[in-house]
Amino acid sequence: MKRHVFVIALEDKQKKSMQTLREQKNLDIHGVLDVKSAVEAEKISFNHLLSLAKEHLDAYPGTVDAIIAQWDFPTSVIVPILCQQYQIPSPSITSVLKCEHKYWSRIEQQKVVPEVVPKFCGIDPFADDPLSQVTLDYPFWLKPVKAFSSHLGFKIETSAQFEEAIKEIRAGIRQLGDAFNEALSYINVPDEIAHLDGNACIAEEIISGVQGAPEGSVFNGEFNVHGIISQPKAKNSISLFDRLEYPSNLPEHVHHKMVETAKTFLTHIGYNNGCFNVEFMWDEAREKLWLIEVNTRISQSHSEIFVMVDGMSNHEIALDIALGQRPSLLNRQGVAPIAAKCFIPFAHQDGVVKRIPSDAEIAALRKRLPHTEVVIDVAPGQQLSHLMHQDSFCYRLGTLYVTGNTHEEIEQNYQFCLDVLNFDIEPIDT
Repeated sequence: MKRHVFVIALEDKQKKSMQTLREQKNLDIHGVLDVKSAVEAEKISFNHLLSLAKEHLDAYPGTVDAIIAQWDFPTSVIVPILCQQYQIPSPSITSVLKCEHKYWSRIEQQKVVPEVVPKFCGIDPFADDPLSQVTLDYPFWLKPVKAFSSHLGFKIETSAQFEEAIKEIRAGIRQLGDAFNEALSYINVPDEIAHLDGNACIAEEIISGVQGAPEGSVFNGEFNVHGIISQPKAKNSISLFDRLEYPSNLPEHVHHKMVETAKTFLTHIGYNNGCFNVEFMWDEAREKLWLIEVNTRISQSHSEIFVMVDGMSNHEIALDIALGQRPSLLNRQGVAPIAAKCFIPFAHQDGVVKRIPSDAEIAALRKRLPHTEVVIDVAPGQQLSHLMHQDSFCYRLGTLYVTGNTHEEIEQNYQFCLDVLNFDIEPIDT
């Protein structure tokens, strides 16, 4: 008898990755909601999306055996609520929201792993004088407690920059903040957090280094990491980071520290029967590890590179937990020792796309680098400033998946791809 697996905002590329799962012949994999409404919508209602997902599942004539989250909020919170209804193993909603709310998460981190927490403070951007709430020295980061990627994230070096950032934040924060407040209504929010709701901000000390992220799970109290991703960037990069590489080549003692920190924090908040990936920053010059944020799901951004290296998607872990099984993943049975998901960046100058790489150019590239995949996210006629969920530093025109035998080879192959893929962007003066 087939088991029915439901994935929020399932795309074809993830469905393809899930064909690598051990029991894929005995699974029927279904999408719930679509990417446009659950991930890319300009304005969302958490309760409306939850209602739509419930209607979809309630109307399904068969069994609902597993529900999987692979995206950030709102899906990361919708899934545990649905799992409670269908008696599917999942983390508590409170433990998930303790990670999702950036300020609340910092408060909880400070209680048990203070040595990896940068200086921070909460800010109400709608207060009469938001700057008076800042307790940090310049420069610092300013961002909403809930945001997409680096959207509405600003590096603040002067009071004038702060005031300009606050104007932009006030204009755009409710896009996600109102929906996040709907999610927070499902739990009892403690007094120390309640005054900074979904439309609040956090200011943080600026940290530097190379990012790394253990991805793993907690099943019946048993903590496990199935892979560690690193996020290096080239010296002349215009982005915060260039790529996701698996496996990580950060020092082994750093891996151990990241894993132990993640375990300590997740145990502290009572996180159980769920997946996670925890983002860190390793400052080699200062020999200092920083905790960036905790995500309460597998990352669909990692799936293809897990397949390339291990021969199996990380969806296997999420599925095992949802089915009440001890999770495990194949190890190093893919096509290459190292794989990377790389971004095609464009300087943060607005423009109109006039040309993208042709199918023939991409085919020639893949002939030169056989396991390379190219995903173009723009089309002729598109204006870059109209793209969804771009960060404040550069636009992303697409994604490359490359393989190599060494980390140095990964960087060489990545740069080769950037050199041969031709885009024509006509600048727009602003």
